[in-house]
Amino acid sequence: MIRITRDPLDAAALLRDFCRDRLDTGAVVSFTGLTRGRSGDRTIDTLTLEAYPGFTERVMEAIEADARARFEIQDALAVHRWGPIGVGEPVIFVAVAAAHRRPAFEAADFLMDHFKTRAPFWKREDGPEGRRWIEPRDQDHNDLARWAEETP
Repeated sequence: MIRITRDPLDAAALLRDFCRDRLDTGAVVSFTGLTRGRSGDRTIDTLTLEAYPGFTERVMEAIEADARARFEIQDALAVHRWGPIGVGEPVIFVAVAAAHRRPAFEAADFLMDHFKTRAPFWKREDGPEGRRWIEPRDQDHNDLARWAEETP
């Protein structure tokens, strides 16, 4: 399941709800991405993400479908914020359920690598030095490229 929201994320509540009534699940892996207060030598006060509701979810749903086809998982959840997000606040929450830990870890990693570079969010950092639009880093693209090298 994919959701984008302007509302603050409660990662503990999302994880608790995701884990509820999973009698055949042996592993749940979760990831919570937070807004950093520094980017290189710059101080960051706010991260602002722009998105196109509907379109953004469709791209993320296609990424989730790829993960489901590639890994033996039972379920996945991704909730991504957009709009202004303060330092230390969650930006994204991802959880994956599987019968065993390895596919849960791999699917969560796959989802994050793909969301980071392919999900259509436009990111701006605001701080004392001004505003700056940011793009995925070279390392983000390298992380994504490793999935193309592996066979499902």
